[in-house]
Amino acid sequence: MKIVILDGFTLNPGDLDWGQVEALGEVVYYERTAPEEVVARVGFADAVLTNKVKLVREIINHLPNLRYIGVTATGYNIVDIEAARAKGITVTNVPAYSTQSVAQHTFALALELATHVGLHSRSVQDGDWAASPDFSYWRRPLVELHGRTFGIVGLGKIGQAVARIALAMGMRVIAHHKHPERDAMPGVTFVDVATVFQESDVVSLHCPLTDSNKGFVNRELLGKMKKSAFFINVSRGGLVNETDLADALNSGRIAGAGLDVLSEEPATAENPLVQARNCLITPHIAWATQAARRRLMGVVVENLKAFQDGKAMNVVS
Repeated sequence: MKIVILDGFTLNPGDLDWGQVEALGEVVYYERTAPEEVVARVGFADAVLTNKVKLVREIINHLPNLRYIGVTATGYNIVDIEAARAKGITVTNVPAYSTQSVAQHTFALALELATHVGLHSRSVQDGDWAASPDFSYWRRPLVELHGRTFGIVGLGKIGQAVARIALAMGMRVIAHHKHPERDAMPGVTFVDVATVFQESDVVSLHCPLTDSNKGFVNRELLGKMKKSAFFINVSRGGLVNETDLADALNSGRIAGAGLDVLSEEPATAENPLVQARNCLITPHIAWATQAARRRLMGVVVENLKAFQDGKAMNVVS
């Protein structure tokens, strides 16, 4: 089997081993692939592994031997599923590999907004403490999260992991979820989405992006939030109307935002959130701990081997 890896650097920048994939066939590896390079690079390959390189209908139709697409991520919207299905191509993804890492990153953002560790560390490095007449000072108000309300939109595996952390910190947890009966958990109260935004001191998104919820975090919902509240998004940038969020931040309508995702990635200079007030942005790294990527690599190998054995797993098409 000829296997082409289109953007291997994303999963493995050098701290993991491709050996298990190489044991399954003849591997051609590329660190990155531009859209116009896909057809030539995949050519007559039997299988392709991709993280963010898109395989649209026009590309799929020009790959005569392709039988397998392994998405090295959970989200698989980069693949035209209907086009793949029409050609009998199996498409797989990797679910639930980064749950704990994403939950950890959620609170890294929340805690930075509440405590401003980075800001105060830089202040000390700049000599402010050495020049201070007092033994202690703070550049922004420090917020204790204990006893406050943490609101979650989407109580799937990641949302549940976030809820457990919030509960352990002594927070009240409320959530909006499509399947409250199926995913009920002790200590979490289900409410409608407007109530999540209205009552929470921290609102955190943990839901997939669909046609029905694109841009649902808009001026109206943000207008329901407390002025002291924080907004967190580690899910998908398209869930948010970014102009409305920037306006809410710049006007002081909400206290801050922590984002790991934007509607267009990498971020563009034109994105209104890049320079917005009290807005923390990380470059889509919540999933990228070495532990999570090692689990991801393991399932990528298992998926491909299962396909070769005629017992495909984690199939999305």
